[in-house]
Amino acid sequence: MTDQAGPVVRTPHGDVRGRYERGIAVFRGIPYAAPPFGPLRFRPPRPPEPWDGVRDAGAFGPTAPKPPYSEAFAQYLSDPVIPGDDCLNLNVWTPEPGPGARLPVLVWLHGGALTRGSSAVPVYDGSSFARDGVVCVSVNYRLGVEGYGLFPDAPPNPGLHDQLAALRWVHESIEAFGGDPGRITLCGQSAGAISAGVLLAAPQTRGLIRRAVLQSGAPEVSDRDKVRRMVRRMATRLKIPATAEAFAAVDRELLLRTQAEVGRLSSPVLGGPAFGIVVDGDLVPRDPLKALTEGAAALDVELLMGWTRDEYRLWLVPGGLLDHVDRLGAVALAGAMARCHAGHEVPRGYRALHPDAGTAEIVGQMVTDHLLRVPLHRLADARPGASHLYEFAWPSGLPGLGACHALELGFVFDSGHVPESQKLAGEGAPQELCDAMHGAWVRFATTGDPGWEAWDATHPVRVFGAGEPYTAHGPRDAETGLWATARTDPAPAAASGARAPGAELAAAVRRLRRSVVARRR
Repeated sequence: MTDQAGPVVRTPHGDVRGRYERGIAVFRGIPYAAPPFGPLRFRPPRPPEPWDGVRDAGAFGPTAPKPPYSEAFAQYLSDPVIPGDDCLNLNVWTPEPGPGARLPVLVWLHGGALTRGSSAVPVYDGSSFARDGVVCVSVNYRLGVEGYGLFPDAPPNPGLHDQLAALRWVHESIEAFGGDPGRITLCGQSAGAISAGVLLAAPQTRGLIRRAVLQSGAPEVSDRDKVRRMVRRMATRLKIPATAEAFAAVDRELLLRTQAEVGRLSSPVLGGPAFGIVVDGDLVPRDPLKALTEGAAALDVELLMGWTRDEYRLWLVPGGLLDHVDRLGAVALAGAMARCHAGHEVPRGYRALHPDAGTAEIVGQMVTDHLLRVPLHRLADARPGASHLYEFAWPSGLPGLGACHALELGFVFDSGHVPESQKLAGEGAPQELCDAMHGAWVRFATTGDPGWEAWDATHPVRVFGAGEPYTAHGPRDAETGLWATARTDPAPAAASGARAPGAELAAAVRRLRRSVVARRR
């Protein structure tokens, strides 16, 4: 229904009033769970308290506690902070509020390494999806130690449980906003894609997800000891026990500063201590990639999966790390081999294909293949249902970034005109590419077909670059084990079955991490 102030929709916990913006009904800051503080700190989410009357949903709700990006990354990435404890909230954009429309639904999980990001980032404005007939929902969830710390006195993965609670809220509530609970597409980028993949494999999501989009992230879990080390290092700096009870007593700002300081040792390229999703015997009963490739998880869910051509450049360009890795040469290459569990034959294969490439490009593409291209290829290979793959190859207008990690998001959301998109893409992003990329996601959410052939033995990959999108085919080389990608200058992936690194490579990784941290300072 609509009153003079805007559309009003009933949710399971009370009525909410949104706003009409350019013909789209927008509801922001709707709580899907109670504030995760006080007795709920480090615990699974609980339903919010119902409210009387009509709750205003005109502004974004509080964001989860998080440290700011470093100065080097903040020049490229925006991350608004909205204070308040009621941070388990979501937003809905819909062209037709009210039951009966039965429109497809897209649920968005933001990235940020599980430590940063929020649904309030302007790049993620869902109005373009609603304009094109898709109800768009974006979600806030707990981050960092609050969401992914591993403690002896608290259950693991509360941030992942937040996402499950939001997904259940959507399934139960979205019909009142004009959505079809039987046509939910779960989407994410980077850590959001990893989360979406883990949820896809979870037994508790059966029947909740019709389709999924994994952009720049593959289903994975972290080693429990690695996450414990992150908590223990924080506890050592804080001079407290590594327990949830002790962490809950620490001033929140001090906790965030400590988390940021310890996290400076982490990098997608180099590894290091980091928060992550862990196998917990419940929501994550086993490795999610194995559950999806070797088991019966989500066999009826259609997949759209992609990456950017130069993912690694966002990890290495800020702060001058790209040039630094080039100067480190063999040490950096040894670090990448350790990160990818690869033997010497793998970088030799990259060098053969790219004789003019610098060390940083070889390292970056090796790690990108190890983390993204190979597991997504394997996932597509193993699926009995339709999978569609793509590569985003348009280079940023800013020096050195190329087609880097997160660059594609302004095109996915058709938000390339907002300043926050231009921080990464520069000015003049081609609207025709926005139309093509955004249109593919809309078609997939609506029909399951983004507009090119599904994955098969010829390995079709749609390329979104400077010209018209086209489909390339890149089969695996049976002799070398290297993967061809959709690039015009194909970059292979780390060979499967390569031998594990020795002690000398582990030492090289430690030297490289120390040098990178010193460079960041």
